[in-house]
Amino acid sequence: MGPMTRETGIAGGRWPARIGGWLARGAGGLVLVVALYVLAGFVGGAIPMNRDWTEAADGIVIFVESNGVHTGIVVPKVAAGVDWRGFARAEDLRDPRYGGHDHLSVGWGEKRFYLETPTWAEVKPATIAAAAFGSTDTLVHVDHVPLPAASADVRRIVLRREEYRRLAAYIRASVADGAAHYPGYGEYDAFYDGRGRYSAVTTCNSWTGAALRFAGVRVGAWTPFPATVLWWF
Repeated sequence: MGPMTRETGIAGGRWPARIGGWLARGAGGLVLVVALYVLAGFVGGAIPMNRDWTEAADGIVIFVESNGVHTGIVVPKVAAGVDWRGFARAEDLRDPRYGGHDHLSVGWGEKRFYLETPTWAEVKPATIAAAAFGSTDTLVHVDHVPLPAASADVRRIVLRREEYRRLAAYIRASVADGAAHYPGYGEYDAFYDGRGRYSAVTTCNSWTGAALRFAGVRVGAWTPFPATVLWWF
């Protein structure tokens, strides 16, 4: 075998240059995919479903809230014939005294993503990537809370009784039969085994939008981000 030359050998730098080019193209392709995903999410979130829906003049008050990563739906523990006390029990909490609060905040998501990203500060690229490719390991997150006050991150909505019952049915269907419970972030919340497949398409926020659409509320066709949920209310 003859000596490596500039034309044929690694010593000449051809392979490092090629590898660098492949990496650059790969990075550019990834940025393009992310940009298209974000664009699609905002377009999908802007397409109204249940467009003729109007808020009830008198009915069941719920809230949609966001912590900047996850959205949740806040419901009264007892209303319109729906009683959540047997579903989310005080004894499931680290401190059962929080079970005395009269509302629940409910969300759904991928198990690892939920447990590792309570706020943006805990977001890790590896966690996002793993969840984006899909997982059937999901959880329903339940906080026991007092009546919230409406704010920029907490939107108040008034539903008709039949709309609220449909919403409750959707939430219950997201919980696995005989669901085990796990400690939450604090003393006032818990996680329960969920149903469904989490992915970049079916995110925790698209679950919130889907639950509201099922109830008959006007919301976007696809709501993968917190903003795509909240801007409707």
